[in-house]
Amino acid sequence: MKLVFTCQFCGRRPGPETQAALEAQMQDVFFGRYVDAGPDRWLVWHGRGPLGPMRYSCGDHRGELTAYLRHHYGSVAPMPWKMGPYPRPFVGGGTAKRAQLGRYGGSSGFAV
Repeated sequence: MKLVFTCQFCGRRPGPETQAALEAQMQDVFFGRYVDAGPDRWLVWHGRGPLGPMRYSCGDHRGELTAYLRHHYGSVAPMPWKMGPYPRPFVGGGTAKRAQLGRYGGSSGFAV
């Protein structure tokens, strides 16, 4: 199985390094956060819930993605209005695997 990412606006597909960065972000459990991906300057919107699905744009259409999200979700929450840069946050405790472990009594990864 291969994941296929395309720009929401032009249908462009990412290069190999950006593809790997986008695949790494698939397990991130973020809500309402922009994240930069790879050397091709792709922008990922981790919406979830009332802020819509994950959305992807190539480097040429980053502005269109933020404008789209601000138009559609800007009155729902303040997150679409965040200004860049959008680095990927530390994900030590923010992955889907960590969330699953926490639900089933596994180690949370935090020292007490």
